Amino acid sequence: MIDAADVIALLPIVVLSAIAVIVMLGIAFKRSHALAAGLTLAGLAVAFISIFAAVPLAPRQVTSLLLVDRFALFYMGLIIVSAGIVAVLSFDFFKTKAIHHEELYLLLVLATVGCSVLVASTHFVSFLLGLEILSVSLYALVAYLKDRSQALEAGVKYLILASASAAFLLFGMALIYADAGTMQFSNIRELSRSASGLALLVPGVVLTVTGIGFKLGVVPFHLWTPDVYEGAPAPVGAFVAATSKTAMVALLLRYFYLSGAIEYRGVFLVVSVIAIASMCAGNLLALQQRNVKRILAYSSIAHFGYVLVAFLAAGVMAIEAVSFYLVAYSATILAAFGIITVLSGPERDADDIEDYRGLFWRRPVIAAVLTIALLSLAGIPATMGFLSKFYVLAAGAEAAAWSLILILVITSVAGLFYYLRIVVALYSTAPEHAATQTVSRGGALLMVALSVFLIWFGLYPTPLLNVVRSSVRHDAKNLPMVTKLNR
Repeated sequence: MIDAADVIALLPIVVLSAIAVIVMLGIAFKRSHALAAGLTLAGLAVAFISIFAAVPLAPRQVTSLLLVDRFALFYMGLIIVSAGIVAVLSFDFFKTKAIHHEELYLLLVLATVGCSVLVASTHFVSFLLGLEILSVSLYALVAYLKDRSQALEAGVKYLILASASAAFLLFGMALIYADAGTMQFSNIRELSRSASGLALLVPGVVLTVTGIGFKLGVVPFHLWTPDVYEGAPAPVGAFVAATSKTAMVALLLRYFYLSGAIEYRGVFLVVSVIAIASMCAGNLLALQQRNVKRILAYSSIAHFGYVLVAFLAAGVMAIEAVSFYLVAYSATILAAFGIITVLSGPERDADDIEDYRGLFWRRPVIAAVLTIALLSLAGIPATMGFLSKFYVLAAGAEAAAWSLILILVITSVAGLFYYLRIVVALYSTAPEHAATQTVSRGGALLMVALSVFLIWFGLYPTPLLNVVRSSVRHDAKNLPMVTKLNR
């Protein structure tokens, strides 16, 4: 039975679900881009505020499917804020397009619901439900500009990737259930320790790793990830890169540590290989690109390789490092895709390096924001990107993962080249007939705010670190990863 306290604990998800219904009814009664965007932003604001009502009740297990603890609420807050930024960017981006605008916001809210369910999941059923709500919404969002062949191609490719991911996940879940007889993460851990000869458990875990790998777009599951980034509308690309992947990493943390999957040496080695391959291939392939969206796509592959280094370290510090890294990465990638969004025209996105040549001399503030975002992605001091990468290195050092740390440092240096190539283009001489892009004031102010956030917490991270630590340490017993693993 679900009582009033359970409803309050689930209030962020309840509010998001309600706003999806309200936006849908609003579309049915009156087609208005401004109304749909306004309802979405108001609903996201209410959902964010409702998190504070749920905090006193955390941690609370709501049925066997969802655990609402401070870890989940922290990630829900990050997801809702990211979705709000995407909604603001989408308003100016899509209003010039000759399409129905309103359904975009419905899909965005539904995708946010899916992300919120994922971060609170402690059961394979809620895991799969959240994942499918997110995936089905993203199919349509990626292909939303149906008049663009690239967008349709990206939508189909994302559909194929997501279908493959779901197939691997379902097969893996079936094998785990066949051996362990349970779908609840914590029960799998207990049964795997007490039983012997669980021959199907490890193959099942490997298959779930494969499915999650497709969702994170890490090597070798990155097949069409850059094509999806390139073809998707710029604000949707921001959501895919930041919000959806943040939800998947939060789910990965809870699943692997609650179920004890990370304690299997074979699984640890597989994830280590994925991390190394992602760091190396992501940075090397990005060096060959001239499309900014594709550079950010390959960059994201490398960045989630860095995240896996902290993930493998285990311990409370590792989870703090991952959480802080995801905040920094989300803010940075939203700023980078936000600049692409505000500079894009009605016919095409501003995603070629030549679109940014000499931008400083035409739009100095926009060029400065993009510079800060790129330097943060590169991990340059005085930005959040530097501190987040340092935190990952510290977590890896605490676990004595020296080989992973060495590869992280080397590949990070290689990554400087493709980020600086864009920075050089920004401050080079402008072409003679370069067009002066029209930039919305609201979008520009939002990007400036994100750049201030990146610098402020890059110089003074204590308040944010305190929030991250309180979210993780308060619920450490729900994520039993405080002991180092015997490898």
